[in-house]
Amino acid sequence: MWSLAFCLLLLVIIRGGWREVTQTLRNRRSLGLLSLASIAIAINWTTYVYSVSTNQVVEAALGYFINPLISVAMGVVILRERLNAPQWTAVAIAGVGVVIIGFAEGAAPWIGLILAFSFGSYGLLKKLAGVGALPGLTVETLVLLPVAGVVLGYFEVQGSAAVTSSGWGMGVLLALLGPVTAIPLMAYAAAANRLPLATLGILQYSTPTVIFILGITVFGDVVNTGEWIGFTLIWVALAVFSTDALRRSRQSRPIDALEVSEPT
Repeated sequence: MWSLAFCLLLLVIIRGGWREVTQTLRNRRSLGLLSLASIAIAINWTTYVYSVSTNQVVEAALGYFINPLISVAMGVVILRERLNAPQWTAVAIAGVGVVIIGFAEGAAPWIGLILAFSFGSYGLLKKLAGVGALPGLTVETLVLLPVAGVVLGYFEVQGSAAVTSSGWGMGVLLALLGPVTAIPLMAYAAAANRLPLATLGILQYSTPTVIFILGITVFGDVVNTGEWIGFTLIWVALAVFSTDALRRSRQSRPIDALEVSEPT
């Protein structure tokens, strides 16, 4: 609800934003895809909040480590995107790392798997919808508004809503989560419209790295030897992919400059 309020505020500031929101609501295909995306991100949000509140932050990090592999797989299988040799190498190394972490935990990481597949599906649906970042997120949060209203109303009646039980200070913190949640999702949507899904997936390894560091430093999660090995392999995979991306971007610059300098 606070994310929707933040999006509406931005639409008021940015001229012409309402027009694209209206067009999206009238387009059945776009509205349907964004509605499915809203369900996927709601599952992701709920699972992630549960993992943090139950001190399972490292397993949440694992989910976001698995997620790029899901995004890469969806990009290759569904969108027919192609990977070069270094990119396939990075995916293979990351895959081995994820398997090692799974064995080290000794059980199926259900939280991680739900987070990975829900956010991977969200990215795919956003790319298929092809709607602008701000209008798209506005429609998604608008679709979730009735559900959120019913849930919040229930907890309010029970006397266990955050503001009721913890005071307005907690309410202010929750309101600030509106922009904290919306800004990264808008940036993600903007990237999804510009980058191949496979590339976007690999670049997402920065997020679980931050979550992992928070888990072991702030929340006191314990990481065993196998998990350290798996996480290290994943970071190696990210380094391989990033190095290849940097190399290709440098090679393309002279070509771009040449094309610009040609007479018209």
